[in-house]
Amino acid sequence: MNPKLSISPPQAWLVFLSLTLASFVGVALVGARFVVSHRFAYFNLVWNLLLAWLPLGFAFLAVRYRSAPRRFFACACLWLLFLPNSPYLVTDLVHLKPRPPVPLWFDILLVQSFVLTGLLLGFLSVYLMHRLVSHSYGWKIGWLFTVLILALTGFGIYLGRFERWNSWDLFTSPIALSADIWDMLRHPRANKTAYVFSALCGTFLFLTYAAFYSLTALHRAVPPRALSNAMRSDAAVSRESSEDHEG
Repeated sequence: MNPKLSISPPQAWLVFLSLTLASFVGVALVGARFVVSHRFAYFNLVWNLLLAWLPLGFAFLAVRYRSAPRRFFACACLWLLFLPNSPYLVTDLVHLKPRPPVPLWFDILLVQSFVLTGLLLGFLSVYLMHRLVSHSYGWKIGWLFTVLILALTGFGIYLGRFERWNSWDLFTSPIALSADIWDMLRHPRANKTAYVFSALCGTFLFLTYAAFYSLTALHRAVPPRALSNAMRSDAAVSRESSEDHEG
């Protein structure tokens, strides 16, 4: 059976508010750190988090304009272009180091809050596009599409972290970006890091997304009302058994 195409408005609002709250907590931690240390450490995470929101917005627009080919294609391309920005926050762990007077444990929590939020934003956008493709072409094509997208995302993260390219460089420096990518394809032995990192990063993203997808499937399999009724039924059975034992 094909999955339901889109999430309901109440679900969308709940997800939006949850991710907004998570983003606010991360920004608040950065602000609190500045108040204590008077240094602009980790302020780059705020910008990276803002970029991480863009793929989710484009994914929602792609689902909305699925019946308008031109708008859908534009939104889908922009989604794919900016998607690496969401899991890119994982690589910001390289910035972790002791920075007195703020303790290292605080910085670990700060960076991890951005990492987790970025992954959730990215995976939710992939989930929306995954369901859209599965609804149109079947679940096998949907998963094939997702594997390919996450592999490309791993390569996109490499371009950002090691080659220092940005998503918008496709518009501002298309020739230089294309030449850099072509050089990697022509000389794989001289660019082993690109292939190894992209493969490992893509694998990590797929396994993590698979866990994310499994949790959403588990949530759909047991509706909250049914779960609540089951819990009340179990509690009633337990009380009856206890009363029989006392009697």
